[in-house]
Amino acid sequence: KKMSKENCSEDGLIRLWKVIEERKDADPSVSWTAKLLSKGISKCAQKVGEEATEVVIEAVRGDKEGVIKESADLLYHLAVVWAASDITPNDVFAELARREGTSGIAEKGARASS
Repeated sequence: KKMSKENCSEDGLIRLWKVIEERKDADPSVSWTAKLLSKGISKCAQKVGEEATEVVIEAVRGDKEGVIKESADLLYHLAVVWAASDITPNDVFAELARREGTSGIAEKGARASS
C-alpha cells in the first residue's frame, strides 16, 4: 500500500525499509535504489551528506516545506546506507532503546571516554 499523508504513521520508516529491501537486488537500470547500492558505500554515504546539508539549508532559510522534503530524501538515503552496511532499522532502534532514559550529556560523555 502506497504511503499517503492520510495513512502515514511511525511505521513509515519500516515501509520505506521494506521497499529498499525489495529493490536492492533489482536491475540498476530501472531502480534508483539498486543503482545507488551498485555504486558502493562511498556513493551511498555521499548522498546522505548531500541530503543532510540540504536539510540544514532549508532549516536556516526557515522553509518548513523544504525541510520536510529534504528530510524525506535524507531518511531514504540513510536507509540505503543501512542496507549497504548490512544494518537494519531494528539495529538502530535497539541503540535508541539502549540510550532511552539516559541524559544526552551523560551519553555523549560515555562515548567520549570509550
